[in-house]
Amino acid sequence: MALGKYSRVDGRKSSTNYCSTVTIVVFVALCLVGVWMMTSSSVVPVQNSDVASQEGNNDVNESARVSENNSDNASNENKNVNSESSSNGNENKPNQFEDNPGDLPEDATKGDNNVSSNSQEKLPQENQEKSGEENREEEKRSEDGSKSGNENGETKTDEKDSEAGETNGSNANGGESGDDNKSVENSDETKDVDKEDSQKDKKDTVSDQDSGQKKENNQTTEVFPSGAQSELLNETTTQNGSFSTQAAESKNEKESQQSSEPENQSGTSWKLCNVTAGPDYIPCLDNLEAIKNLRTTKHYEHRERHCPDDPPTCLVPLPEGYQRSIEWPASREKIWYHNVPHTKLAQIKGHQNWVKVSGEYLTFPGGGTQFKHGALHYIDFIQQSVPDIAWGKRSRVVLDVGCGVASFGGFLFDRDVLTMSLAPKDEHEAQVQFALERGIPAISAVMGTKRLPFPGRVFDVVHCARCRVPWHIEGGKLLLELNRLLRPGGYFVWSATPVYQKIPEDAQIWEAMKKLTKSMCWESVSITKDRVNGVGIAIYRKPTTNECYEQRSQNEPPLCEESDDPNAAWNVPLQACMHKVPVAESERGSQWPELWPARVDKPPYWLSSSQVGVYGKPAPEDFAVDFKHWKRVVTNSYAKGLGINWSTVRNVMDMRAVYGGFAAALKDMNVWVMNIVSIDAPDTLPIIYERGLFGMYHDWCESFSSYPRSYDLLHADHLFSKVKNKCNFNAFVAEVDRTLRPEGKIIVRDKVEMINELESIFKSLHWEIRMTYSKDKEGLLCAQKTMWRPKESEIVSYALA
Repeated sequence: MALGKYSRVDGRKSSTNYCSTVTIVVFVALCLVGVWMMTSSSVVPVQNSDVASQEGNNDVNESARVSENNSDNASNENKNVNSESSSNGNENKPNQFEDNPGDLPEDATKGDNNVSSNSQEKLPQENQEKSGEENREEEKRSEDGSKSGNENGETKTDEKDSEAGETNGSNANGGESGDDNKSVENSDETKDVDKEDSQKDKKDTVSDQDSGQKKENNQTTEVFPSGAQSELLNETTTQNGSFSTQAAESKNEKESQQSSEPENQSGTSWKLCNVTAGPDYIPCLDNLEAIKNLRTTKHYEHRERHCPDDPPTCLVPLPEGYQRSIEWPASREKIWYHNVPHTKLAQIKGHQNWVKVSGEYLTFPGGGTQFKHGALHYIDFIQQSVPDIAWGKRSRVVLDVGCGVASFGGFLFDRDVLTMSLAPKDEHEAQVQFALERGIPAISAVMGTKRLPFPGRVFDVVHCARCRVPWHIEGGKLLLELNRLLRPGGYFVWSATPVYQKIPEDAQIWEAMKKLTKSMCWESVSITKDRVNGVGIAIYRKPTTNECYEQRSQNEPPLCEESDDPNAAWNVPLQACMHKVPVAESERGSQWPELWPARVDKPPYWLSSSQVGVYGKPAPEDFAVDFKHWKRVVTNSYAKGLGINWSTVRNVMDMRAVYGGFAAALKDMNVWVMNIVSIDAPDTLPIIYERGLFGMYHDWCESFSSYPRSYDLLHADHLFSKVKNKCNFNAFVAEVDRTLRPEGKIIVRDKVEMINELESIFKSLHWEIRMTYSKDKEGLLCAQKTMWRPKESEIVSYALA
């Protein structure tokens, strides 16, 4: 009995202990659930429809529910919730903004929204990739300092075009809530911290929504440099150094022009330009009002630039049926007819194999007036006549005057030669537009009354194949302009009827040319006949010393005054004089540049350490640092981090080129780069040519001398903020839109305020914002132009016939 009694007592005690234990377990479980619910409100990031569908959001919730069963790991699991929709298990893989869908779900490529989360950004690296151990240490530091949100940089991307690998999902509160070893005793402290961070997150989210800025927690590849290179991004540190500006150089040669007064931005409501030129409108060449008021057109004044005082802020319409341009190299042989719907040139020059109409295409057999049987034979014949020309080695940069459809320059690419082709916008309908659509460099310009927008002594060869320029008249003024542009020791290749025909007019021109070239001290190197094409070619060489000039019996043409700057080229009138050849070893032009391609990455011999470069260092060091910087940016960021399919890119413009480092970094890509040096910037364009690259001077308060839809990619490094301070900003944006092809892209590096403003403006143009990034008040934006055009139009009175 006693045993039974004690047995019953023990049973009651056991039952009581069991109930107490269950009660305590339930209570603890409820506490844990409460703690988890409080922490999860700040841990789970906002899921965006661009990354996952509603079904994906359900997966997030399901993951949260599953994580109830393991409260110690709840925080860490929630860190990776927003990466589950695209993860394949490689959470630390950098997100590459590529054109292919990559690992993102299909619907992630369809929306226009950006991913939004207040997450710690991993800085793009512009020095080198970190090792795995360094990355782990970086992540640990990132967790410890995650309160700071985006203090190290902020990236916003459009996942429609940023089809990539995984999204790195660590969130801003991971540092406080993600420790696997946290005990229950610390839950109250964690709860308070999480409440604070949750409120911060909510405020940040509201702020982001109000400002239209949506942040993505991606680890991008290099965008900005760090350390010693950071000064290249801070525009306040740049200076003219030892370089004068083109504006200052030209001021001594012409009457100074009044600087433009800044104009108020007129808003972002866009209209189509109602102009006579329609889809081919070039504001500075189609100013019909100014052309009508010209006193004379004897010297082709009507083909020169006449920029309106009030530049247009409207958008140029697209040709009906316009479609994405054919890619290079196929574009050299054919283009879409509807992109350049002009057939007049095919009717006039079709028998010379310039261009022909073939169904929906315009085709280019590769011929020209002087090379009906193909440009390559003609090019090789020139080198056979004068082997020292050495295409692609000694001769790298060529000027082709009166280029037609630029087949000469187009096929010189096969010989590793870069050709600046120019022709006027004249009765040879759209010849320069054909060239650009084919992927061949060209500008609309004429040899009239003003110097061409290039520095002196920069072209290795100048070519004229029946270019219809009267070289011999008025003291040889036009040929003397070529003399200004040609390097000492460079060649002038002239293929025209006076060389090989004996009719009276041609014979008279030939005699005049012989006399003129002799008086200019040009050596007649070769006069040969190409029997395949049935044409003659005369080749002359510019002297490398002043000896001949000093021995002339007559000073005709005269030598220019010492004060006449051969580099001054912006709106400077032509003069019938010759500049002396530089002979000092340290003077540019006294030596031939190194052979291509060695010349591209070496500082020119005439850059002295005593000269101060644009970025404040001795000029040769400045040059080297700039080149190293852009090689790193292009290799680690532009080539693989912006979602640009470079096979679709051919025509590129660097709108603010400095030393041409960006173009040099693209040397091995199948592109060409037009380097622009603004007239009020340090005059570094001679350096660009010395490297075997090319470009021109320009004033961005005016339109560029090119047809609409000319370029696949525009690059603007701290240009927009400069232009806004002195020009009609809406007109400049409209010019950017005019220059860029539909589906073309623009990369802008500028102050973060400018980047934010441009993002809004580009959206008003219906462009796609592919990526934005900001750090230390500097930012980057990549956008893509679309086919959108406004329906409403406005009349541009000075451009109507």
